[in-house]
This record gives sequence, C-alpha cells and structure tokens, in this order.
Amino acid sequence: MKKNIIFLCSIILLSCSKKEGEFTNTQSDSTKIIDSINAVRRQINDSINLKNEKNRFSDLSGDHQLKFSSDAISPLLGSAKFEKVGRDEYSVSGKAASGKNTLTIEGKISRVSDKHLNFEGKIDQNIQGEKYTRTKKTTFFDEGKGKLWRLQDKVNSSGFVDYIDIYF
Repeated sequence: MKKNIIFLCSIILLSCSKKEGEFTNTQSDSTKIIDSINAVRRQINDSINLKNEKNRFSDLSGDHQLKFSSDAISPLLGSAKFEKVGRDEYSVSGKAASGKNTLTIEGKISRVSDKHLNFEGKIDQNIQGEKYTRTKKTTFFDEGKGKLWRLQDKVNSSGFVDYIDIYF
C-alpha cells in the first residue's frame, strides 16, 4: 500500500512538471505562428499598396507645352509642370506669356480617362490689361484636334472664346 501511494505521488509530480513545460512551449509556438501570419499580412498589404499607386492611364509627370490663343491676341506659349501626387493625380503649375499678356495655371489635375483631365484650381489671365480668373472645377478634353487637351470652359467674362491647351 505504501508503495502504491509513493508510486502515485511520483506520477503526479512528474505529470505536473510535464504540463508546465508543454504550456511554455505552446506559448512560444503561438507567438511564432502569430508573427508568421503578420509577416504574410505585411507582404499582402505592401503588394496592394503598390498596385493602388500605379496609374490606370499613362503617366503625365513632367513638363508639357501650355498655349493660350484667342481672336483678340496672338498666341501665348509657355509650359506647365505636372508632378504626380497620387494615382492618376497631379499637381500642376505653369505659365504662358507674350509681352504684357500672361496666363498662369495652379491646381490639381485628375486624369479620369484617356481624353479627360479634371482640373481644380486657379487659372489667371491678364490679357490687354484686363484680368480674368477661373476658379471653378472644369475639364480639359482631348477633342481629337491634335495631341492636346483643351479647356472646356472657353468663354471668358467679356464673352470672348479663349482656347487654353495643354499638349501631351
């Protein structure tokens, strides 16, 4: 009987220490599993971010010719610089001038199709001493008349038609 009690006590002691050791290993195993899952998630998220930054349309970054023409004056030539700020989104700044006549453009352009550029910003004109500012959202559109996008808000405050073109 004494032998049985000693035998049972030794089994209980041994079994308790094994469970304690297994618990510690389980904890470190679960940590390893969680770390590996997080590593895979990071890779997936990074690949999604890279795909979301790629343009749907061709990249417009760089300098483009800017032209202003009207029936009242000879054409103004200059350049507009496009800097990529997001997926098919660009900040644009440019200037065209001829003598005292000037045109400046500042704002943001979103390319929404191969033929459409949505513009939000400010276009300032100083033509023959008269100032005109466009600030509402508007569109530049490829009308198929060459390699250019033409501003669709063509009529100025004096009622004359202005052609503001960005060449691609």
